[in-house]
Amino acid sequence: MFHPIQRFQEKRPEIREKSRRGAGHVIFSRGLLVALLLAVQVLLLVGLFTRWQFAAFAYGGTYALSIFMAFYLINRPMNPTTRQTWLILVLLAPVLGSLLYVFVETDIGHRLVRRRLADIARSTRDSLPRPDDVMARLRTEDPSLHSLAVYTDSHGGFPIYNNTTVRYFPEGADMYASLLEELEKAEDFIFMEFFIINEGEVWDSVLDVLRRKAKQGVDVRLLYDGTCAIFRLPYHYPQKLEEMGIACKMFSPIRPLVSTYYNNRDHRKIVVVDGRTAFTGGVNLADEYVNRIERFGHWKDTGVMLRGDAVRSFTLMFLQMWQVTEPALEFRRYLEAPMERQPDAKGYVLPYGDSPFDNERVGESVYLDIINRASRYVYIMTPYLIIDGEMTTALTFAAKRGVDVRIILPHIPDKKVAFALAYTHYRELIRAGVSIYEYTPGFVHAKVFLSDDSKAVVGSINLDYRSLYLHFECAAYLKDVPAIDDILRDMLDTLAQSQQVTEESLARVPWTRKALGFLLKLFAPLM
Repeated sequence: MFHPIQRFQEKRPEIREKSRRGAGHVIFSRGLLVALLLAVQVLLLVGLFTRWQFAAFAYGGTYALSIFMAFYLINRPMNPTTRQTWLILVLLAPVLGSLLYVFVETDIGHRLVRRRLADIARSTRDSLPRPDDVMARLRTEDPSLHSLAVYTDSHGGFPIYNNTTVRYFPEGADMYASLLEELEKAEDFIFMEFFIINEGEVWDSVLDVLRRKAKQGVDVRLLYDGTCAIFRLPYHYPQKLEEMGIACKMFSPIRPLVSTYYNNRDHRKIVVVDGRTAFTGGVNLADEYVNRIERFGHWKDTGVMLRGDAVRSFTLMFLQMWQVTEPALEFRRYLEAPMERQPDAKGYVLPYGDSPFDNERVGESVYLDIINRASRYVYIMTPYLIIDGEMTTALTFAAKRGVDVRIILPHIPDKKVAFALAYTHYRELIRAGVSIYEYTPGFVHAKVFLSDDSKAVVGSINLDYRSLYLHFECAAYLKDVPAIDDILRDMLDTLAQSQQVTEESLARVPWTRKALGFLLKLFAPLM
């Protein structure tokens, strides 16, 4: 039986407050908004039947509204799958669909953040040194990687590096142990950015190090997503950490029905120590991620640790997000420290981030680049499979041209809706030749792409609409680094513990799961 470490509880009882749950989950969920708008639609329909004298006007008005919205949506630049969802919604329920679309698109509460992030991106664009010799060499040695690096730099501001070593962690516990070791070595600064922080053994042990380092004069900063304030941490938790000397912020604290903040979450996982070491991957700071407690069987997660030049990009990502609420911040002190030569460095590392505010789907574009350029195989680990037509076409076309495409998903899901939606894609993918596996021991939370023994991506980006379109994300693209051998070994080990999904096994799926997926697939881009 797992027990939190007692000494940490004794040291800080003041921060053991109960988080908002239950009713708060309803109040702060997008489901409440949909329910309210649906109620408006129902009331109008009731009015049609009880006030016949207004029926013609009401019917004509809603009909005109649906036609107008249809033409408007057809002419708006957006993903075809998303456009299809909105079209059907506004045609089926003109008032509900139109009001919901206006609410989402007006970006209430996000306009200032969007503008601020754009200004920060422009002002810091030249903060990272560009290793011109790397790009010149890639232009002739690896034109495909050169073109990808041109894209990530020109549309995200993230260059490619070669003086970087990579260590791959096949389990969250492995990453957690190394993280504690590196935090203990900090002398200048510690930057941490996470989607989820939950009190328990993992966070208590990390907090113990952060508190000691802050007392030693280390610049310690923590940024976490505002959803934690609803389900995991007290709302005023940042103030508690400030009292310990730790600078702390919540990204987009959620407020009921006053903004669309809930749509755009900070899903990134970043740790930077002294500008020389960085971590990223799928691991959050909670006990289930390292299997200290069991929630959905064995929790399979992964991450990487970088040393060298590529760390600068993760430092910049953190500082850009941190500066959103700052009048000014000196970047250069954190980015221009001399980097040690990494004698064991081989290959190339391209860290990158993805923002929902720049209308550039960097995360999906990098994934598509890997799939479309694969010649032998593409192996994927992802917790969710809720994909658009573009991704479906890429996966099926790769399989049809002879590429061995394998996708590893959870056997024990954390979300029944997401699980049901994933199943709606299985049959089409399997018939095209894509092999789908479910990790029998439990839940896969890893986000890993691997192709042709030469390229890989490890980061926070799921194969679902929220990660690809709506969240702030990050990852590291790896090319010809020795750690790729470790990633391949982990993929094969995970496949050996997984069961393959076939058309025959699909026939045995409970009809309730099929029905749920069938009903919700239309609205998947909005979920």
